[in-house]
Formats: sequence, structure tokens, C-alpha cells
Amino acid sequence: MKILVTGGAGFIGSAVVRHILLNTEYQVINVDKLTYAGNLESLDEVSNNPRYHFEQVDICNRSKLSKLFEVHQPDIVMHLAAESHVDRSIDGPSAFIETNIIGTYTLLEVSKEYYFSLENNKKNGFRFHHISTDEVYGDLESLDDFFTEDTPYAPSSPYSASKASSDHLVRAWSRTYGLPTIVTNCSNNYGPYHFPEKLIPLVILNAIEGKPLPIYGNGQQIRDWLFVEDHARALCLVALEGQVGDTYNIGGHNEKTNLCVVETICELLEELIPDNPFSKASGADGFADLITYVDDRPGHDIRYAIDASKIQRELGWVPQESFESGIRKTVLWYLNNKKWWERVLDGSYARERIGLNR
Repeated sequence: MKILVTGGAGFIGSAVVRHILLNTEYQVINVDKLTYAGNLESLDEVSNNPRYHFEQVDICNRSKLSKLFEVHQPDIVMHLAAESHVDRSIDGPSAFIETNIIGTYTLLEVSKEYYFSLENNKKNGFRFHHISTDEVYGDLESLDDFFTEDTPYAPSSPYSASKASSDHLVRAWSRTYGLPTIVTNCSNNYGPYHFPEKLIPLVILNAIEGKPLPIYGNGQQIRDWLFVEDHARALCLVALEGQVGDTYNIGGHNEKTNLCVVETICELLEELIPDNPFSKASGADGFADLITYVDDRPGHDIRYAIDASKIQRELGWVPQESFESGIRKTVLWYLNNKKWWERVLDGSYARERIGLNR
């Protein structure tokens, strides 16, 4: 079995690559453009595995993608490559349109051409698994509501609009051309190797250095938090056993306000690094005193919450980590992997691995 993973040097993609190589006998072809969020050092644990192959290719480059398919002959495509940071999409939406829409279209076209060239036995097993987000659904008004696989799309940001567009393209290529596709929509991921611009790693690293811990608005925005390794396990299960043509929502069953998330991190840091100069034990006001409220994000969704009963019912998947266990593992990982995040913050990971001169 050969699995082609796009965006395999990103946060979720690298977790998927690690999961496949550490828990199966399958081969992985990691296709990544290596933008700022692509970090091959997240794959050091498996980079020397003989079943691992890396290809630095932009998914918008049709000729190079076609060559990859010809050379590697994948059985499954897991499409995770995407621009994903909402703030960046507000400041500069063009990269999101290019990667998330044009890139997905290009990958679909190459996959379709490849699929119809296959012999029947290989053709029957081929799958195109598109990984998306719950943000395509917009937000929820009632605390009793949850996103299901049938929730209408109502994206709020350029990022979520671009992902909604890519979801529609995937379903159209399935219905019009018969490409065997599966779509998954996930809740907010967190865990090791998360790029430091996102809320949880940003708060951990800022707190360690005594910097402000920024919270949008009043901090009462609610998200359903999913540990990334639980997500990787779910994605592989769907790719291998999911029903072609179906959609599966993947959630962590862990709804927390942003303020609660930040306060939990502060409490863990007080426990785990009491000798830090900004902790209460060191005579400072404590990590929570660093919390700083900033102007809310334009169009900020209030609440996301996923009903993940379908994937549990049909495929037997449930998250193994609670938020309490997962956030402790995450904080400990950042405390114990200073070299990884320091090289991200100073840009050396990019200069050495990608060849950027900055």
C-alpha cells in the first residue's frame, strides 16, 4: 500500500505521516511545497525509514504532480496541504485562494487522470481523501447545537471560504467524474509540533518568556479541541475503511472557551516549571497575570462543536485523549523540545531545510 500525503510536513500532515510509518507497513510519499509552516524537522523520527519518500512539490504544479503519480503509483491520496491560519487569510487571502482552491483543483485533475489509467484491481482500491475543517459550517448560536455531516455551509473567513470551496470541488469531481472521494471535517487540533502562531503553542512559549498572552475579545469563543494524534488515527481509519462518497466529522468532545484554554495552560506551567521567573512560586504575579485582551478578530465565529457520532458508529473511532490529558502532554512536549521551537522562532529550520535566505 502506497499512501500519498500532501502537506505532510505541516502540523496535522506530519502527525499522519508519523502515524502511518510507526503503526503500519505502508509506504508514504510526502508531497509538500515547504512554505513557512512546513517543517521537515517534525519528521526526524521517521525520515530515515525506507518506506518514507519526500517530494518538494507545489500542488498547483500540474506537470510535477503528474510525474509524481506516474513514478510512485499511489493507492490512496490524503490531501492535507492547505493554508490554514485565519488571521493570515484576513491579511492576505490570495495565497488561500491559490493553494486551497486552485491547488485542490489541480490535485483532483491529476488524480482523476491517474485513476482512469489504472487497471481494474488497482482502480477498485483507489481513494482520494480530502481533509477539511469544521469552520466551513460557520458558527453555532445555541449551546445545544452541533455540526453534523449535513450542516449547511456558512463560512465566515477567507480561510474557511477557501476550504468550503475545496470541499465542493471534491464532491463535484466525485459526482461528475466518478472519482472515489471521502471528505472529513475536523475540529481545532492541538499537540506536539504545532506552529507557534496558533493559540496553544503561542501561549505556552509566550508564558515561558514572560510575554503577553493575547486573547481576542472577551475570550468566550468556544472551540472543540482535538488532540492531533487522535486526529491522525481517525484520518488513517477513514482513508482505509471509510465509505466512498461519504463525509465524516471528527471532533474531540472537548468544548472549551479560549480563556479556559489559556488559564489551563497557565495552571499547568505553574505546576511544571515553578522555578520560572514569571511563576507564582518565584515571587512573580504568575503566568495568568500575563493574559492580555486584544481587539477581536473581524468576523470571529463564536462557537464550534462537532457531532462525531457517525465516525464512532460506523468506524468505531473515539478520541483517546481528554483535553486534560492532551493539553498536559502538549505543554510537556514544548517544555522538553526547546530545540524544535527555537529553530522555528529564529527561522533556522527554514534556512537550512528549505534554503531560504532570510
